[in-house]
Amino acid sequence: MFIPFISTRTGKNAKKLYRRKGGGKGGSSGGAKGSSSGGGKSAGTSTSITSGGTTKSATSFGAGGGKSITISAGQLFAGRTSGGGTRAEVFGTSQYGSGYPGTSGRGVSNRGFPFVFWPLAWGGVGGFGAGSYLHTSEYGRPDNSSRPGGPLVTASFVSSSASNTTYRLLADNATAVSLIPNIQASCSSNLNNSTSSFVVIPYNDSLSALPQPEQTVQYYRASTVALTLDGYNNTAVFEADGTPNVPLPTSIDTTLLACLNTTIGAAVPLVDGVPGLTAPNLSILGFLYLIWSLS
Repeated sequence: MFIPFISTRTGKNAKKLYRRKGGGKGGSSGGAKGSSSGGGKSAGTSTSITSGGTTKSATSFGAGGGKSITISAGQLFAGRTSGGGTRAEVFGTSQYGSGYPGTSGRGVSNRGFPFVFWPLAWGGVGGFGAGSYLHTSEYGRPDNSSRPGGPLVTASFVSSSASNTTYRLLADNATAVSLIPNIQASCSSNLNNSTSSFVVIPYNDSLSALPQPEQTVQYYRASTVALTLDGYNNTAVFEADGTPNVPLPTSIDTTLLACLNTTIGAAVPLVDGVPGLTAPNLSILGFLYLIWSLS
């Protein structure tokens, strides 16, 4: 289902999660820099990242936007565009390469960086066949320290009501550290705090217990962030483009899924754009999540 200003057309078989009403308090943890205001209203937390030889500020709950630039000569990925992505454009689908404003199709090769951050690196061995697009070395290994926001890390979120439901966040260090306190604040009633992991660990693509591309439920921010589900095996990612996704298991905790999706979409840090802009309020479309989960 295509929703103007929120979703991006990425193929007739792509499914999309939509945010519902939610969000959390701003916060900081680990390596996140900056501060947030307290209270019940969502507040942005600033995180410093390095890209193109300069330091930029990325803010949770920020609107993003501004003008894109061309990366200058002598920098990594010189000649490509960087920046300009907005909060209304952060939602992708379960397809690697989704979430690029105005761009559709699988894969991330030779693309610009609309949100400044680099797309996820699934690691593994490249090769041939329909699934080769998942294992590009273009952006280095998951532990590449040149990545804006730092190397890839992961954290787990276990359902308090369904023992078979564990979701995992995969993102650069700065993004993950910024998101975790917001997820804790927004989804606390749905989380098993004793078994969830709110401290990030380095992502090792050789460990099958950590996120894998076939487990991805949703990509965000031009495939720079992913939410995965343990045990989900969407073999469509290894098949020809357009192959229908394997449905999610019916026994999982979809309430937690909706909360995680909402919070990540609302709070994922965006590089600051034009001063004075505010993030759009899209909560009126929350009911669309139910349509997605029942379809």
